[in-house]
Amino acid sequence: MNLPAGEIVAFGPLLRGCRRARKLSQLDLAVHAEVSQRHLSFLESGRAQPSREMVLQLAQALDLPLRERNRLLLCAGFAGVYHERTLEAADMQPAREALEILIRHHEPFPAIVLDRAWNQLMHNAAVPRVFGALGDMEQMWKRVCGDGPRNVLKLTLHAEGLRPFIANLDEIAPPLLARTAHEALSHPETQMVLDEVLRYPGLPRSFRSIDLKQSRLPVLPTHFKVGPLSLKLFSMMTTFGTPLDVTTDELRVESFFPADADSESLLRKLAS
Repeated sequence: MNLPAGEIVAFGPLLRGCRRARKLSQLDLAVHAEVSQRHLSFLESGRAQPSREMVLQLAQALDLPLRERNRLLLCAGFAGVYHERTLEAADMQPAREALEILIRHHEPFPAIVLDRAWNQLMHNAAVPRVFGALGDMEQMWKRVCGDGPRNVLKLTLHAEGLRPFIANLDEIAPPLLARTAHEALSHPETQMVLDEVLRYPGLPRSFRSIDLKQSRLPVLPTHFKVGPLSLKLFSMMTTFGTPLDVTTDELRVESFFPADADSESLLRKLAS
């Protein structure tokens, strides 16, 4: 059930849409949430109204992100319980400092802080140094994102971004798009970014048929190549444990690592 971000609808249809998006039957969700299937059916049809505790219980069983848990509460007639602060807010300083330490300690390898829609919020000193070796990054960002947020998914797959420099695009794009499509189930803003990327001219038609269940390799390096320069990187995602704020819940750090000895040598040489 794809609804515009923030739209308030009846609780029952929203709950049913969340359940179906996760490929769960009523029985599956009832078991996970420890409620009867009959009561769950009544909630989805509007024949019964949930308590605040029941909404949170169902949201937990569905493993909804905090933003969607707030939305489920609002649609049931309750106030949201999770605050949303900007990363620049004074009381977000501990989180911001933790992120700065994490990405700084990852040098000489690149690390970036992203929100759930793939917008870059922070980066360490290695990012412009390493990816600048592929071309003028400021001009690349301008061509791909204009004056809008710097979006890493757009930069990666745009014809005037990093796409021409990715030697194994056919390998890395399908799992990347599948992961994004899975995240978009709970984040309408992510779905908007994905829809825009899938409309890019020159993007192979096969990329538009996203298989959420496709098997994925444990590690799949991205091979960047321009002229004699060859760089293979794989990445790991880090998130905050048990976040209680919407912004913190949606933050993630993507840390890049060299996939072979030659790539590590190149990264250290660029740093020196």
